[in-house]
Amino acid sequence: MNEQKSSQIEVGDGAAIPRRDDRGLVSAWWIALTGAVSLLILLPLLKPDPYLAIVRFIPDGVVITFKVTVSSIILAIIIGLLTGLGRISRNRIINLIASLYVEVVRGIPLLVQLFYIYFALGRIVRVPDIAAAIIAMAFCYGAYMGEVIRAGIKSIDRGQSEASRSLGFSRHQTMMYIVLPQAWRTILPPVGNEFIALLKDTSLVSILAVSDILRRGREYAAESFNYFETYTIIALVYLLITLILSKGISIMEYRLSHYERR
Repeated sequence: MNEQKSSQIEVGDGAAIPRRDDRGLVSAWWIALTGAVSLLILLPLLKPDPYLAIVRFIPDGVVITFKVTVSSIILAIIIGLLTGLGRISRNRIINLIASLYVEVVRGIPLLVQLFYIYFALGRIVRVPDIAAAIIAMAFCYGAYMGEVIRAGIKSIDRGQSEASRSLGFSRHQTMMYIVLPQAWRTILPPVGNEFIALLKDTSLVSILAVSDILRRGREYAAESFNYFETYTIIALVYLLITLILSKGISIMEYRLSHYERR
């Protein structure tokens, strides 16, 4: 029982995951999904002007949002892996650098970091707005990924490493072939949770002139002055995407738990 608890990593800044043992949340998920889909269908049908126009205006923003999210999460995982390994490194300098990075990033609001990194990059070299947003988001989330990966590695019983070393594996081989493959099963669910959190936080990149969902909505609202209608659709689109992704994470967690029981 204690071993099972120690293998769980709780991350509270993502979405509410509709796990099967939480009937209330599962029911709420279905109600929210039905409501979001129904409104996204009914509003444009009942009132094409402006709802249908808004729905037609934002699809390219959805594509940009996913492009930024996927690119950022991949880069953040790479940064997080290096940070997580640095946090458990026996080299005091590497450990200090990784720990300082985590401490500083987690102590500064995300919006401030986005502005700082965006304009800091601009003083060094001119990069496209989307590239700057991806780098900024990845740098910010890399610290959180690092702590998730560190916790995942720490959750693996030390006996695994000791058995590997007794068979002649080096510390590097033990980490690559024994510890990390087992840790990934523990790490994947919270990484998925961070993916959803990052997707929601991409709304902040609209202030960096990136044409994501929110930016496109702001552009339409500024032209038509239909602010309420525009942000209603934007909120419903974000909600629908988040609900679908949270269900995907729930399914992944369920399958992983069944795989471990085998």
